[in-house]
Amino acid sequence: MTDFLSLDATDQLAALSAKQISARELLNLSVQRTDALNARLNAVVVRDLQRAAAEAQTIDDRRGRGESLGPLAGLPMTVKDHFDIEGFPCSFGGDASLLQRKGVKDAGVIRKVRAAGAIIWGRTNLPIYGSNAQAYNKLYGTTNNPWDVKRTSGGSAVAVATGMTALEIGSDIGGSLRTPASFCGVLTHKPTYGLVSQEGFVPWHERIVADMDLAVIGPMARSVRDLRLLLSILTDSGIPAEAPPANLKGLKAALWMSEPEFALDPEVAAPLTGFAKRLAAAGAYVEPVACPVPARQMMFVYTTLLYAVLGSILPWPVRAFYEAIRAPSKLALALGAKPLSLAQGVVGMTARHREWLFANESRARMSEIVQPFFGQFDVLIAPVFCVAAFPHDHGLLPLRKLKCSDGRVISYLEVMDWIALATLLGLPATVVPAGFTKNGLPVGVQIIGPRNGDALTLSVAQAIEEQIGGFQWPPLF
Repeated sequence: MTDFLSLDATDQLAALSAKQISARELLNLSVQRTDALNARLNAVVVRDLQRAAAEAQTIDDRRGRGESLGPLAGLPMTVKDHFDIEGFPCSFGGDASLLQRKGVKDAGVIRKVRAAGAIIWGRTNLPIYGSNAQAYNKLYGTTNNPWDVKRTSGGSAVAVATGMTALEIGSDIGGSLRTPASFCGVLTHKPTYGLVSQEGFVPWHERIVADMDLAVIGPMARSVRDLRLLLSILTDSGIPAEAPPANLKGLKAALWMSEPEFALDPEVAAPLTGFAKRLAAAGAYVEPVACPVPARQMMFVYTTLLYAVLGSILPWPVRAFYEAIRAPSKLALALGAKPLSLAQGVVGMTARHREWLFANESRARMSEIVQPFFGQFDVLIAPVFCVAAFPHDHGLLPLRKLKCSDGRVISYLEVMDWIALATLLGLPATVVPAGFTKNGLPVGVQIIGPRNGDALTLSVAQAIEEQIGGFQWPPLF
């Protein structure tokens, strides 16, 4: 008997089209899987099964009549809890006041997947306002990693990794797609900035019209072909739903793993090194490189722009507190505080317009530097995160630490080092599994390409998946 939930989305859709299973039956299987695992994992935190069942039945009826259906017709899906969905409360990671909003309409990406026939039945957990590397909040609690439930991850990646859903839609401004994908051994794609509409992306009491700086919306899945399929639906920019894999023979890949400014646990470096060797054995030209732009300057620019975004959505009492300590924070920076220090966070949260303009100009200059780099190399291979999935830690943010296997202790505020380059410069980055630590925790790797090189990074990822390896199921589930 076929285990339909073990199939990727593409094969689930083929089974639906061939009437090997109905949309109602596939939805029920997804819910049953979630019921069996969610008490331990807490990935799916809100459900709308009545509407989902009705939509699934409509798809089944239309398919039975031989009507033309969309490319996702009948596929059950969950989405991260920060997209507006009509009639489906959204808390943006645990803000209960947002559940009372009236007149909510579907976000742009939700309209697209609904029009394609997807059945959205659940929301997955994330940190409050999406501003943490751990998915927990007072409203919905803590999400656990399926490879080790004492460790962290995001609800979307957990749901994909355990078969609760085959496709997810998430966002990334500080690694919120890439980090949980790496922690759970699934695949994701951070698109070029602006490729996917942000309409309805951040639920707030007042509708936000302008796109958020740095942020992108992208797909998460268990196969590259599924990433490509969903991305082709989310964007109007001509990303094909199907394409051949790249030829790894002769591929020019820059390998960025050594950076004096950034930490990298040896337990993470080891599988990444093995991945690079396998890539070279497949015929790619792999050359170790330094960061294409000055790393320390990059992090100051990135954090200035990032914290300015985050500061714009903070409640006024918090912003007022940051304003009160801005002067001593600027002094700390003048005395040598790091880019991802608390002092830089405060200064970024309270950035003046001239400071933002200066950072934006620096970003533009770095983009000019990176253009010829991608004339020399096809892609840049880089770590996603400095450590593998780490134990839950809900203590005060400035006091949190991350421990490396060699005894080093890293400030929790340094968790965005390796993801910053692609985010700051708006570059596409596809994350694929690279291997495992000695303790059996998954480690992902970024395949970063030039701006608007989404099709390239996906085709390289597809070749890697076919020739080197892809998703593996967590042994516990």
